Amino acid sequence: MARPDASGPRARLNRPSVLAAAVALADEVGVEGLSMRRLAQELGVVPMALYKHVRNKDELLDGMVEFLIGEIGDVGETEAAEDWKGRARTRVLAAREVLMRHPWARRLFETRSTKTGAVLDYMNSFAGILLSGGLSAELTHHAMHAIGGRMWGFTQELFEDEPSTPPQGPEAAAMMQEMAQRFPHIAAIASMEHDDSVVGRGCDDQFEFEFALDLILDGIERRHLSGWRSTP
Repeated sequence: MARPDASGPRARLNRPSVLAAAVALADEVGVEGLSMRRLAQELGVVPMALYKHVRNKDELLDGMVEFLIGEIGDVGETEAAEDWKGRARTRVLAAREVLMRHPWARRLFETRSTKTGAVLDYMNSFAGILLSGGLSAELTHHAMHAIGGRMWGFTQELFEDEPSTPPQGPEAAAMMQEMAQRFPHIAAIASMEHDDSVVGRGCDDQFEFEFALDLILDGIERRHLSGWRSTP
């Protein structure tokens, strides 16, 4: 992150510039390393100057979510040219792209419980994509549940804690054989690796994310076309 030039004129702070600086600082030190004092140092101002724009760290974090939602909109701005399923897919993958750019942001989306205006606007516009495609309010309600965190570009990865390289040596081989005997079905599916993995040995998380997203959207579309309702 570029440091302010103390010898030159100080840039005038406003809420957008404070939030942009906070996101840039989180990219550098992670959201855990972010504090009002550290942000003030990065901007070359006293901490009290920040409180004119964000009242406390909680408001700063909520504002950072707002900033990231704006980035999602910038990435997915061409979505209006597609049908509802294409628009939803574009929006989700735009969110995914933003989270890949800011890896710390997933935890922020998961832990911020405040439904700010920006968050509600985003959820409202996503529901609007489905409703504008002719989906009923009932089906849209359940579809939003099914899409879940994917709306924000993430999901819990089933195999994310697997080691990136296999264990080495005779003892490790024996351990792997024992695991395969005890859990043969897991061993069978875990052996299906992607040759074009972008994350190293094992699963390509982007492929898996899009695969699951397409399954969900296809399922929603089939229910929409069949006139599905949750009650007879």
